[in-house]
Amino acid sequence: MFHRDRIFTVIGFILLVLVISVANQKPLRAEESHIQEPITVNVILQRKYLDGEVSEELTKETIGSMEDFWAMFASWQLVEHNQERIVLKKDIDDISPLLKTNGYFGLAGDGTLSIFNGKPTSNEVIQSFFQIDMEKLESHKHIELIEGIRIQSKDQYLEVLKTLETYSKTEKK
Repeated sequence: MFHRDRIFTVIGFILLVLVISVANQKPLRAEESHIQEPITVNVILQRKYLDGEVSEELTKETIGSMEDFWAMFASWQLVEHNQERIVLKKDIDDISPLLKTNGYFGLAGDGTLSIFNGKPTSNEVIQSFFQIDMEKLESHKHIELIEGIRIQSKDQYLEVLKTLETYSKTEKK
């Protein structure tokens, strides 16, 4: 009987400690997720596109609750933060607006497959990929690349890269 009472006393004490511990943690968590007075910070939203282009958008956000802020940007990754600014990044599964409006595949002077801002004659290279083996390249594809292949969608971008990769001088492993 004495042994059973002692076990109940110990269990009761442990339960009391757990209840007090849990009760004390709740206000602490609430304070962490709630800011006393709303603050305004600069938020830089970086979008990285399939073609390597990175765009930045600067916004100002008034934050009353960090919980609400993170819910609003749940699909973004935190890059950097301090009291003045928060930098968030998101990978976009699409080509950049620049490519959609003015991007062309073409050949740089050394035979490297490149993307140009405008027709390849502009010489304004946005991105370079790999050198094309001109001996393997079919003549009509060579002409297309000299004139420039317009990029209008992600699917077209990926298909042109896949097709022309077979004419690459470097072998893929």
